[in-house]
Amino acid sequence: MTPDRARAARELLAFYLEAGVDAPLGETPVDRFADGETTPPAAAGAVPVRRQAPPHPSPASAGGGSIVPAAPPAPEEAVMAARVAAKNAATLEELRAILDRFEGCALKGIARQLVFADGTPQARVMFVGEAPGRDEDLEGLPFVGRSGQLLDRMLAAIGLDRSNAYIANVIPWRPPGNRTPTPQETSICLPFTRRQIELADPDVLVCLGSPAAQALLEAKEGIMKTRGRWFDYHTGTRAIRAIATFHPAYLLRQPLQKRLAWRDFLAIKQALSERSTK
Repeated sequence: MTPDRARAARELLAFYLEAGVDAPLGETPVDRFADGETTPPAAAGAVPVRRQAPPHPSPASAGGGSIVPAAPPAPEEAVMAARVAAKNAATLEELRAILDRFEGCALKGIARQLVFADGTPQARVMFVGEAPGRDEDLEGLPFVGRSGQLLDRMLAAIGLDRSNAYIANVIPWRPPGNRTPTPQETSICLPFTRRQIELADPDVLVCLGSPAAQALLEAKEGIMKTRGRWFDYHTGTRAIRAIATFHPAYLLRQPLQKRLAWRDFLAIKQALSERSTK
């Protein structure tokens, strides 16, 4: 293989990995739902594959019918189940365990693992982004890729780090290919995020990016008009001061906007200082 072809092959594999493809099955398509013998199209050295029938027919297949997998719950049912499950969590550890068992969001079956939170739960400031990316999915922690490195530098600029901040996402599982989560996925995961905020009980809540601000603060405008403004986030027992700012991933694409993000972080620092003097 020539160097150019080898490089092109590596780039193609990297693209597939970033898109969420991580399990190569073969060079030719195979109908794995077909009954009996399945033979892929002829190829050099191809070996016919016989699909073994189950030793005992399942109730779904009795009477000659095909096996039908259980259908996922309807979106409304999944949201209601999420609300009930999240409400039952008395601690963040319980919430994580409940979320790890939750089967109502299809993203769980696609992602490698749950990305729950990082930092210190007792911190006075909590940052919430949109969803994990590839690096986060691999490590099981939010904001550990390039965006996370930038966030760490932004925190350090106002005297914070992950030992005195709590970091999470609205969506705890990586969408395939880092696509934008659907409104349905956000609605299903949101009860868990709201309960996570209630249990962490920070003095200041920071929404990183427009999706987090729209989901948590019910902001109707884009991030350019929402950022830098203070909101009251109501948990049911108290109001938490909340602010929206740019997501670090956006700042990596638009570095000129860092000057506005710096203003927002100075406002966060001032709010924490005011709370500590009361």
